[in-house]
Amino acid sequence: GVSRADAERAARLLEEDFAFMDRAWHAWDPGPLGRVNQLLPTGEAFVAPPSIMPLVGLSQSLYEKSGGLFNPAIGGLNHLWGFHGDDVKGRRPPEARAIRRLVAADPGMDDVHIDGLTLRGSNPAVDLDFSTITKGYGIDLAVEHLRELGVRHAMVSAGGTVRVIGERSGQPWRITVRRPSGSGVLAVLQLRGDESIATVADYEHNFVFEGKTYHQPLDPRTGYPASGAHSVTVIHSDAATAEGAATALFIAGPEGWVEVARRLGVRYVLMVDRAGSVVMDPAMAKRADFFDKGQDVQLSPPLVDAAAGEPSKQ
Repeated sequence: GVSRADAERAARLLEEDFAFMDRAWHAWDPGPLGRVNQLLPTGEAFVAPPSIMPLVGLSQSLYEKSGGLFNPAIGGLNHLWGFHGDDVKGRRPPEARAIRRLVAADPGMDDVHIDGLTLRGSNPAVDLDFSTITKGYGIDLAVEHLRELGVRHAMVSAGGTVRVIGERSGQPWRITVRRPSGSGVLAVLQLRGDESIATVADYEHNFVFEGKTYHQPLDPRTGYPASGAHSVTVIHSDAATAEGAATALFIAGPEGWVEVARRLGVRYVLMVDRAGSVVMDPAMAKRADFFDKGQDVQLSPPLVDAAAGEPSKQ
């Protein structure tokens, strides 16, 4: 809906935005988040970089609603496993004793305290790593920038996270969900208006040691990779919440995801469990077009009360 020149200019500006955000939110390179992680263990209040405060606030909300399953305060565990690097191939699991020590320290987002423009930590084990939501939050900021530039129809994608606004030449945007193997298409979901989709999967960041695959996300309760699911896909209005919710539901696994989804206010979920079975809520089932027409799908109870439009109490 804009000229080619305006579209190219908008794309360039978004590239600059993402380059800045990558520097600001990198958990282990020098930068604003690195400085925050140096100061939190001191227990003293300090003025936080403006680029970090919104991520802290959003993470605390998701942490509380998910019962601590979404927990960016476990950056120390990610470092211990070697998941802080871009290339994790050739890694090996850390010693069980080191994992137990970090889990026992119980770092959580409730150990980070906001007072106006200042932050203070109350647990030296807190090490913030927002990598589970920074793609989504960056996409949300990018969409705001596009709107300021007068763009009304667009798709912004980073990895397995996408946000769309408007339409694609009068048609819905069609977003693919990968198979559990990470290759090939499992399903296509239609998005329209202003919606986001995020997928968290065990094929994204992993290594193999002695024939066993170890992956993110890590379960903060055990310190080991969450083991119940292959992938979780969530549709939500904003991309950051979609990413955070998908992470929490992946960790909750097949037995616990419905309750956690309701607490998070999520309405559309598709999970592939460890056996390769697909389970989704009825609302998501209405939006999913599976590549394999014979795909076996299990339906969960509804996540939303259809009459009230509120999370279901079933």
